[in-house]
Amino acid sequence: MFHEVEIATFAVGGEQPHFLIAGPCVIESEQLALDTAGRIAEIAKAVGMPYVFKSSYDKANRSSIRSFRGPGLHEGLAVLRKVKQQIGVPVLTDVHSTEDATRAGEVVDILQIPAFLCRQTDLLVAAAKTGRVVNVKKGQFLSPWDMKNVVDKLEETGTRRILLTERGATFGYNNLVVDMRALPVMRRFGYPVVFDATHSVQLPGGAGHASSGQREFITPLASAAAAAGCDGFFMEVHPDPDRALSDGPNMVPLQQLKPLLERLMAICRVAGKGGEALR
Repeated sequence: MFHEVEIATFAVGGEQPHFLIAGPCVIESEQLALDTAGRIAEIAKAVGMPYVFKSSYDKANRSSIRSFRGPGLHEGLAVLRKVKQQIGVPVLTDVHSTEDATRAGEVVDILQIPAFLCRQTDLLVAAAKTGRVVNVKKGQFLSPWDMKNVVDKLEETGTRRILLTERGATFGYNNLVVDMRALPVMRRFGYPVVFDATHSVQLPGGAGHASSGQREFITPLASAAAAAGCDGFFMEVHPDPDRALSDGPNMVPLQQLKPLLERLMAICRVAGKGGEALR
């Protein structure tokens, strides 16, 4: 059985339209969040994609202790609440602890479990208990079929509001590779599958004190995921990625987002959903 998942005013998965999760990696300022969310919302509407704004109040897994982490829970949730109210779109943020999951669940529409924490049972249970949609990033260290255990933990807690996101697998030191088989494999668990087009081109720790990235490969990888039948796309987007405070090398420049989404939607219209298997 395949579960469509309701997010605010729209549903995703199944035969529902492909959707977009996008925004700056971290909340840098209220104004940047509002401006970026508003512009992405306009672009998503123009190409026919339901849209969720994404930004994190705390990036707890930065490479260096000196790296910018974000404004913190209280201030960050206030910004996300304002985006939700003023721009009129659902919002998503990462959570790293059971306490934060409970508090963030009072504001956001989707709680995201970071890839490094995808097997943390207490965190998964706390997120599920909020009643919010839970988006779990597949760990770089997991096979796609291992994510069935994650799904089981969430279902046992009583939720069917689940999204699964592919973001690449560790391939030697400071590198990731994407196995497109992961998308249909995880979709067989009965929930919408999202492709993370920006973290999949990340080079973890590749800059020594920070992660690097290869944004020139976002378009081919996202295009392949569209052809493989994913339900949605996750992208970190910034008006000036080279000056961003986190993950700049693998973010999509805001001015390049519309042609990218138009390309992906054209592929999606031909490919459909799910990726039919040959037998």
